[in-house]
Amino acid sequence: MDSKRLILFIALSFGILFFWQKWMSQRFPQPANAPAASAPASADLPAAAPRTAATAQPGSAPDSGRLQSAERIHVKTDLFDAQIDSIGGDLRRVALLKHGMPGNPSQPFVMFTDGKDHTYVAQTGLLGDGLPTHKAVFTAEQRDYALAPGQDALTVRLTAAGPAGVQIAKVYTFRRGQYLIDVKYEIVNGTAKPLTASAYYRLLRDGQVDNPGFFGAHTFTGPAVYTETGKFQKADFSKLDKGSAEYVKAAKDGWVAMIQHYFASAWVASPKGRPSLCGPRDCRYEMKRLSDGLYSAGVIVDLPTIAAGGKFEASMPLFVGPQETRVLDQVADGFDLVKDYGIFTVFSKPLFWVLDQIHKVVGNWGWAIILLTVLIKAVFYPLASASYRSMARMRKLAPRMEQLKERHGDDKVKFQQAVMEMYKTEKVNPLGGCLPMLVQIPIFIALYWALIAAVELRQAPWMFWIHDLSVKDPYFVLPILMAVSMYIQTSLSPPPPDPMQAKMMKIMPLAFSVFFLFFPAGLVLYYVVNNVLSILQQWWITRTIENADKDAKTDKPKKPVPPKKPA
Repeated sequence: MDSKRLILFIALSFGILFFWQKWMSQRFPQPANAPAASAPASADLPAAAPRTAATAQPGSAPDSGRLQSAERIHVKTDLFDAQIDSIGGDLRRVALLKHGMPGNPSQPFVMFTDGKDHTYVAQTGLLGDGLPTHKAVFTAEQRDYALAPGQDALTVRLTAAGPAGVQIAKVYTFRRGQYLIDVKYEIVNGTAKPLTASAYYRLLRDGQVDNPGFFGAHTFTGPAVYTETGKFQKADFSKLDKGSAEYVKAAKDGWVAMIQHYFASAWVASPKGRPSLCGPRDCRYEMKRLSDGLYSAGVIVDLPTIAAGGKFEASMPLFVGPQETRVLDQVADGFDLVKDYGIFTVFSKPLFWVLDQIHKVVGNWGWAIILLTVLIKAVFYPLASASYRSMARMRKLAPRMEQLKERHGDDKVKFQQAVMEMYKTEKVNPLGGCLPMLVQIPIFIALYWALIAAVELRQAPWMFWIHDLSVKDPYFVLPILMAVSMYIQTSLSPPPPDPMQAKMMKIMPLAFSVFFLFFPAGLVLYYVVNNVLSILQQWWITRTIENADKDAKTDKPKKPVPPKKPA
């Protein structure tokens, strides 16, 4: 198989996979998981509801996430515009002020919400006789909180009624420049007997999935858990529906998260720089579908026995924010795994690290992609150079191959034998030209996943008309440039002997440009620059070989002319 057949095979494979995916999605559409109908809107409920005690058995979180709503407490910091509901003290709405909505960068991205179309909230509660669950009524000193200029932390303190003699407070602490929110329970046991309790922390959401992707490749949406023993384990909503999700359910460390494209939320039991909150007993992790149709990802912590007249404080950090690599690395061990690079993590992660280092210098992700492309070409220059030299020699042999074809006519066996003999005589490897494509394939796919997963490139401009490198080129200029550059590169390659194959090779740039219409602009930018560099490298090598051949012919010694005999 020569390089042209290899490229043709790849193009046809991509085309078949693309149209198969389109046909299957139209013929057998996948029904989206609708938000649970049992979670009523706040307008259908009274202004307040009485506190209900925990009905679940000790050590087990309630199997319902049914949301009720009452008074809202508004919190605004440098990163968040949030709302806490007095029912349960739940974090019901979070808008990320540094990130915009898709198609509207000026509007803050809403991550947590309990609206009619989408449910995604953070709940906590206490398990024990008469202790407040996520259905209890909490009160706060004021309705509005704001992080003042120069203020590093903002505290929102909520209190709820507990059993006689027991005082309960739930305290949120928001810190400037941090996506980690401390959620602390303060329990004062004013009774004459010891108090035993557990605390549960969970993320609650419906099963809506809205992921970008191409050729059936999508980033993951759903819950995940990480422990030192089990490492990173995620569960699709469909597995939770069937109850078939497998993961480590008890450990002395870890975190549990809800992941979506570009963003994540997580309860972190063992944050970096702090001791694990699990204590002498294991934390118990749960990922499940609740009885009201919502999905829960949570952790249960058994609190130490609180002596009579004693006080205990338990704090669990909650991460709500973007999957920025620099941010994730500071949260917990293994937390960078929420950034979904697919099965090509081993290539995508180092590629993005290099890209990030370049961005620190140039300050623009578009130029960082261009410089990364130049760096990749420089690293693989020796291999590509050998391949292009092989292709240049193959191009020189094209006329002789046509002569062999005319000489042997329809006898393909003799033709192939003659061609192989010619390759052997000229010391040419017909597969040598395949190497540039083979090298580019893993790099191309890995960079695709790196750019798909990188929230850093979300709504990041390059120049001129490119205002977002994570979406397709709005005017399709880059795909057109990619098609032109690919056509030029094809013209520099040796023509295949088969006329039909030669026609297919001329059509291939157009086919590839159709595929690239839907790719992120950052990825198409990489491939355009890569093609231009390949054209320059191939032209230079071909020109060098041709000049060397001319010099060899010029310097070839002439045969001496014998002297004429005297008459």
